[in-house]
Amino acid sequence: MKLAEALIARADYQKRIEQLKKRISMNLKIQEGEEPAEDPNAMLAELDGIMKELTILIKRINKTNSSIQFDETRTLADALAERDQIWDKRLMLGKFAEEASVRNDRYSRTEIKIISTVDVKRIQKQVDQLSKKFREMDTKIQGLNWSIDLI
Repeated sequence: MKLAEALIARADYQKRIEQLKKRISMNLKIQEGEEPAEDPNAMLAELDGIMKELTILIKRINKTNSSIQFDETRTLADALAERDQIWDKRLMLGKFAEEASVRNDRYSRTEIKIISTVDVKRIQKQVDQLSKKFREMDTKIQGLNWSIDLI
């Protein structure tokens, strides 16, 4: 199994777990004398099995990410951490640039003028650079995912 296939399977397990949790919740209580639409005990057993499979899969994914070289100095796990931090910083700076760009209209010269305390152009340029860096790194990671066998 390729790493990319394992990542797809992980996402499927996570979706199934969320669906089961909702179904279990809907069948936890019934009116006396009624039957639940689905057996919550059977679904709890199914949930337990899926969670065990997911745990095994996540361990294998983590082991693979930690043992594969991304480049000369970083493992795939290192690159994933860096990529996530790039994305987080990009989102944060993008939000700051957006907030600093909001214009407060004044109806007369006597109203208080609100000005930005940061260079929005410079921040937006950083956002663009981070977006590019994220895309390039993510593309390389995605390519590796389809060429690496899961450990």
